[in-house]
Amino acid sequence: MPFGQLVLGSPGAGKSTYCDGMHQFLGAIGRACSVVNLDPANDHTNYPCAIDIRDLVKLEEAMADDKLGPNGAMLYALEELENNFEWLEEGLKELGEDYVLFDCPGQVELYTHHPSLRKIFFKIQKLGYRAR
Repeated sequence: MPFGQLVLGSPGAGKSTYCDGMHQFLGAIGRACSVVNLDPANDHTNYPCAIDIRDLVKLEEAMADDKLGPNGAMLYALEELENNFEWLEEGLKELGEDYVLFDCPGQVELYTHHPSLRKIFFKIQKLGYRAR
């Protein structure tokens, strides 16, 4: 049963910095660790992304193609991930028993006013992940 963390917080709170530090720490103590970037607006990470939502959908392209603002494009990207969850599932299978850090977006509206992230989290849990 794989273990991991859903890293949540407001924009600029240090979620990606935390993921980078945990990735380095776990590597230093010999624990296999992978980081999954679930934030389509996070186009620069210091940690190596094992899986990056931006490989599935690019925020800039969604904004340009569908004439969406940044928030609408975020919703679109998460809906795409929810509708194409098998893409994430296949990537997670390749990680084996690595400890997985899920670097999540910070916009509170994505958690309070829209169901996609919640549904994605439940699907991750159904895969057997003990993510807290």
